[in-house]
Amino acid sequence: MRPPVPHRTHHRLLAATAAAALALGGLAVTTTAQAAPVGAGSYTTIPVGPLPGGCGNIATNPRQYATAAAPPGPVPTNDWWSSLLWKRLNCSFSEPLHAHPVSYQPVTDGLGFSATSTPTITGTATGVGEFKYPYVEDIRVGVTGLAAPNVLVDDWTDWTVTPYWSDGSRTLRATIGHGLPFTYFRTTGGDALINVTGGSATIWSHSGTTIGFTVRGHDYVAYAPTGATWTVSGGRISSNLAGRGYFSVALLPATADASTRSQLATTYRQYAHAHVTGTRVGYSYNQAASRVETRYTFTTTPREGTETRTVVSLYPHQWKSLTGATPITQTYPSARGRMKVLTGVTEFRTSMRFHGVLPEVPAVATGVGADLTALRQHLAAVRSNPMDQRGGDTYWTGKGLGRAARIAEIADQVGDTDTRTAALNAIRSTLTDWLTAAPGETQRLFYYDQRWGTLIGYPASYGSDQELNDHHFHYGYYIAAAATLARFDPAWARQEQYGGMIDLLIRDANNYDRADSRFPFLRDFDIYAGHDWASGHGAFASGNNQESSSEGMNFANALIQWGQTTGNTAVRDAGIYLYTTQAAAIHEYWFDVNDENFPAAFGHNNVGMVWGDGGAYATWFSAEPEMIQGINLLPITGGHLYLGYHPNDNSLKYQELVRNNGGEPTVWQDIHWQFLALGDADAALAKLRANPGYTPEEGESRAHTFHWVRNLAALGRVDTGVTADHPLAAVFNRNGARTYVASNVSGTPLTVRFSDGTQLAVAPGRTTTSGAHTWSGGSGGGGVPPSPTPAPTPTPTDPPSSSPVRHLLSGGGLGSAGAAGTTTVTSAGGANYDGTPRNPVVFTATGLNLDHTGGQTAFDLFLDAGTAVGNGVQARISYDLTGDGSWERVETYRYFATDPVPGWEHYTQAAGLHSSTGALGNLRGGTVRVEIWSAIGNNPSTLGVGDRSVVRLPYS
Repeated sequence: MRPPVPHRTHHRLLAATAAAALALGGLAVTTTAQAAPVGAGSYTTIPVGPLPGGCGNIATNPRQYATAAAPPGPVPTNDWWSSLLWKRLNCSFSEPLHAHPVSYQPVTDGLGFSATSTPTITGTATGVGEFKYPYVEDIRVGVTGLAAPNVLVDDWTDWTVTPYWSDGSRTLRATIGHGLPFTYFRTTGGDALINVTGGSATIWSHSGTTIGFTVRGHDYVAYAPTGATWTVSGGRISSNLAGRGYFSVALLPATADASTRSQLATTYRQYAHAHVTGTRVGYSYNQAASRVETRYTFTTTPREGTETRTVVSLYPHQWKSLTGATPITQTYPSARGRMKVLTGVTEFRTSMRFHGVLPEVPAVATGVGADLTALRQHLAAVRSNPMDQRGGDTYWTGKGLGRAARIAEIADQVGDTDTRTAALNAIRSTLTDWLTAAPGETQRLFYYDQRWGTLIGYPASYGSDQELNDHHFHYGYYIAAAATLARFDPAWARQEQYGGMIDLLIRDANNYDRADSRFPFLRDFDIYAGHDWASGHGAFASGNNQESSSEGMNFANALIQWGQTTGNTAVRDAGIYLYTTQAAAIHEYWFDVNDENFPAAFGHNNVGMVWGDGGAYATWFSAEPEMIQGINLLPITGGHLYLGYHPNDNSLKYQELVRNNGGEPTVWQDIHWQFLALGDADAALAKLRANPGYTPEEGESRAHTFHWVRNLAALGRVDTGVTADHPLAAVFNRNGARTYVASNVSGTPLTVRFSDGTQLAVAPGRTTTSGAHTWSGGSGGGGVPPSPTPAPTPTPTDPPSSSPVRHLLSGGGLGSAGAAGTTTVTSAGGANYDGTPRNPVVFTATGLNLDHTGGQTAFDLFLDAGTAVGNGVQARISYDLTGDGSWERVETYRYFATDPVPGWEHYTQAAGLHSSTGALGNLRGGTVRVEIWSAIGNNPSTLGVGDRSVVRLPYS
């Protein structure tokens, strides 16, 4: 996030008559004066508010500082080198460019180099503090006499950029990039010149085309073409390059051994003239193995000879997942920790496990008993205002959408259709409004700027308009809420309806399609660094920055959920690539879970912000520890299970919060309890229960916090030792007992296979659990769509005989959830039938094969006696263990006295046993029967069936 900015005044749409044809996601779209339709949605092509700006006429010509040779198409933003192209503050050159292992500063006479290896630490270990590897110049490389008025951009690829200088007589091109110890130069009009600006240089090698020297303890080698030599004069090193116009300068890995240094210089010389001229990432999701395979490719141009290989250095998240190659012993220091070196390569590959995401954690605990009652009360409290929106701009609208999506998912799990409908209706109406640009409208719409290749939502916030900040943060909430809506209202999500507009939001923030020239490829994601950048222009001395890594992950998860729900595997796989890569980067650079990357004297075990040159225990908006740590945790969703990959670390970070805060958190407590629950759920639950009056974080609800913490206390920790062949699946482990969870958002049955051999059958539109806990309740997505767009409900299928979750169905069945319906429980006629069934409604399941877990029967019956007074409904549940007609176990529960107020009430096992006979045991071809009758009263009662009343058998 960026520093808060005031809301801007928005101009009314201007009338115009121009029209243009655009191809959007395969749809033929005609752009009119005021709106470009995309299916049922639309965006405007007329500016309605502030737009990106900067030096000169860059507002209307974003390519002002690009040469004619630069790649065509929309300009990239939100990158480590963005201030070079998007000049916002330094109108001639740029801010420092932190590429790692070298940082650079373009100036009038060339390119400055910095290799700071000792961090600067400010602040305190209990308050705001930061560490930096700031730009401190060692040398400046250019052309003799060069005095360029500015620097332009001549080329860019996935993680390199080529700045360009010209003063009319001399030119200089330099290719720099993430992970490149080499900087490659091409010159005209003068000799290559290296000015030693960081003090004096110690020359330790000077032979023909090669010169090695040390400045401020950093070892550099310059390599000239064959036939050239280097001349040293004072603090200047120069060469006429034998008239060939190219050379390279390399930073060597730090070593105290002169012999090793010489060997490294010799090794690097072999690759010095294989100039890197292109970089490209390729990724794939291996679903069967649940792995993300990523290929980093370097294109080189041999300036002499035939060598095409190069030298690269890898960040920790890369070398820890490296396959098929072995780094050399020497490393580079960097703001991200040790970078390991590969020599003689044209590519390298990484392989990372994807551990899965969920629409929401399953209701294994909040679906029964007193916890269910508490959760229902929390859901009822938010039913009238599920979004609880705190502002009308893109960010705060997104936060509200995220809140409503969590509520809809939970309400569906526990059968609260009224709250689910309210939440989904709020999501639908809000998204439909924002995704439609009506003629003359200036609020709650999106504008596409073809010059910048961006889609801006208005009202904007936190610089999302003028600086193109945070698009992935804001739009991730929209996409995630759309994914939830799509599970219940698939018609709304079709491309010809509003799916096309959602796809544009995805493409704007992180365009996954290289062939799409409307948006830059992966705008917000730094491919080599492995994480997003939030600032559009990156015009800071410390480079670019990102605060809320968790909101970046919210975007990645949204792509997974949306892609899986709509069947768009390209979007899903892009989301999985972003999610898996960034999870690794977050654990390294925000959380430093292995205590390897932060300077020892920093004193903090996490940062609120990552900068190009370091990290800060700080935020843009608050110095409170709760917010410094909490901004990298919110929003908590089923897509944020990565926060539990290192569960012991969660308690350590909570301890730091308490230490720095001088006590338990007093704001955003719910966010921190949910994070703690991924490591120590019992402790988190105790804190939650002890503080019932806490104030929810602005995008949270009591319902979701209680659901999350209470269910993790039952499920345990995320088990990263087991993966699944389905993206919406996860494994939890409590004291050695595993629970397997999978969500099926499709309309066909699904079998999910886990890497330890476990298989899970998941019915269409359901979330299913097995193992230590087996009940998830509700439809888990894909249930009955809420009004106002009803759709046919799929015909219920009988669950497998291994399912202990049974819904009471119309017609007397006891199976998987069906269409919502009711049945009548006849009146007791004024008599007393307490304990003795009379005219019962009967529901039966046969052929059951289940192992008894030692627990007790649980049920939740939806009852309504309308305005009738004095009714009491009773239930009896009988078990025939072998199906031979004899009832080995019979449980009769105390009757439930209904109230005279219309509306569903919940009769559960909490009423207690009236009587019981026999004992439970394993079911082998067994039968279970549920009987419900009126024990007392003069009027009939209504029983909700289909997707409402449920019995949970104590079996696995």
